[in-house]
Amino acid sequence: MSRTSIVILIILLVAIGLYFYLGPKSKKNKNQSIAPVVEQPTSVSVSNKKVVMVVASENFRDEEYFEPKTILEEQGVIVKTASNKAGVARGVGGREANVDLLITDVNPADFDAVIFVGGPGSLENLDNDNSYQLAQSTLGQGKILAAICVSPVILAKAGVLKDKEATVWSSPEDRSSIQVLEDNGAKYVDQAVVVDGRIITANGPAAAQEFGKKIRELLK
Repeated sequence: MSRTSIVILIILLVAIGLYFYLGPKSKKNKNQSIAPVVEQPTSVSVSNKKVVMVVASENFRDEEYFEPKTILEEQGVIVKTASNKAGVARGVGGREANVDLLITDVNPADFDAVIFVGGPGSLENLDNDNSYQLAQSTLGQGKILAAICVSPVILAKAGVLKDKEATVWSSPEDRSSIQVLEDNGAKYVDQAVVVDGRIITANGPAAAQEFGKKIRELLK
């Protein structure tokens, strides 16, 4: 065998050796580079959180109760219903809600949020010392306090909206609810939903879904 043939043979042997030595590593590195990246979930679950929705025994606003309730329950939130009378509460639209407990029996320590539903019956049935004490105790224990439609008036009279931004139902013909908020130290904001710390207020049935979503967000 000539010297040239020997050199060629050595080069081939070296090339073959390098192929078998580096090949598996290159394949391994390639597989590693295309391995999918699994993103860890960043959302915080609200499952098993507990809220109580406070409704008038007569003439609460159906949308303001059922729409937020559905949004919360779909995420695993446990929703209880309180009212000024036991039995069944009736909405202005004809729908009914089973009452789980009386307002006087609600202990905010048992819940993550207390939610006052509006409607024409709310000021007739809920605008009283029992509701004021519940609102005060809820904030005092660091829980979420929410109200929609005219029910922010109840929070204002309870003294919990002083120096807080809030909204409330009104119309061009009737701005008395705004006046009540401002007379009790609240900073009225003309928006559908307003969040100030642990307090959420909304201005009526058209804001019911956004109201429910804001409560859900704050529960996280």
